[in-house]
Amino acid sequence: MERYMVLRDGENTPRQVKRGMSFGESVAYSGKPQPKIEMENVPAHALAELRNDPQVKLITPVIETHLIKPFNIKPAVNGDSWGIAAVGADLSPYTGDGVTVAVLDTGIDVEHPAFKGVDLYVEDFTGTGKQDGNGHGTHCAGTIFGRDVDSRRIGIARGVKKALIGKVLNDDGSGNSEMIFRALQWALKERVNVISMSLGFDFPGMVQRKVNDGWPIDLATSQALEAYRGNLRMFDALMAMFKAQSAFNGSPIVIAAAGNESRRGINADYKIATSMPAAADGVISVAAAFQSGSMYEIANFSNSLAHIAAPGVGVLSAWPGGTLKSLDGTSMACPHVAGVAALWWERAVQQGSPSTSAAVAAQMTSTARQLFAEPFNSTDFGFGFITSPS
Repeated sequence: MERYMVLRDGENTPRQVKRGMSFGESVAYSGKPQPKIEMENVPAHALAELRNDPQVKLITPVIETHLIKPFNIKPAVNGDSWGIAAVGADLSPYTGDGVTVAVLDTGIDVEHPAFKGVDLYVEDFTGTGKQDGNGHGTHCAGTIFGRDVDSRRIGIARGVKKALIGKVLNDDGSGNSEMIFRALQWALKERVNVISMSLGFDFPGMVQRKVNDGWPIDLATSQALEAYRGNLRMFDALMAMFKAQSAFNGSPIVIAAAGNESRRGINADYKIATSMPAAADGVISVAAAFQSGSMYEIANFSNSLAHIAAPGVGVLSAWPGGTLKSLDGTSMACPHVAGVAALWWERAVQQGSPSTSAAVAAQMTSTARQLFAEPFNSTDFGFGFITSPS
């Protein structure tokens, strides 16, 4: 019996469902019925009947997810994290005060001095405990809102006082799409403003596991592609639910890492497009950049067709055990954009923007700087390099 996600029409289904099983019960701030995403264990013989249910709009299997693994984990370097000044956070009058951020990752080291003074609300969606036994989630959170550690600045939005930490990846970096969908519903229910995700849907892994089980490669690829496409459609449906709340300022801005699968260092043409969930409609995808003189370059590993670029090489941030480490990856670029989004959110609230998430997204893209020399173009860096409000 396989685990499936089922999208049902909210117009024709009851408003009350079993708590923890549906993703439609708590998102309808407007009072209008919303589609519901439910989890069900479905035997193979019952699939056809379920698909023929007029209330069912989409059914897709739960698939594996994985950490977008960083490169070059190095000891801490002297001074502040270089990304702070690069994005202009050091000169911005905004701090993210009053903004609530959600980080969906491997958890967090709640005792780390970088998070002193932050109200952390941690939920485990993996069943392995709330602790961060990997380090990735702690590092990402540190870049978004971490306080100074040993007089070194690592955080973009140091005024953030409340953060939701959803553990959606095990300590080995593995997870599944159900964990992500549950965490996103939780974040929406708690009315967060900014959601950061440095993770991906494991399409190559799905193919390889089926091949290992004896499937022919063509059939394994076709089956995995169908599941991947279904999860993409389900994610698009969830983002549509988020967008439906924008008129009521109940919609967060969602930011995700573009992925690390490209190989420009081998051949300039060896690059692939942004992966899921960054590829979903309404998600801001982030490429990884590094400084090269007065300009920036895109990292060899960074996937293409991202919306925006941010510091993603040699990024200093928090690490479990109260320490600091330097990492490379689009995983490191994503929290820079999430931190800057918190600064823009604070500014938008102060200016009374009627649709905060849309205003923030528009400001981030319109102020992005195109500081990239050839051979890089918009397919590599999107609108440009992320910039803080001044």
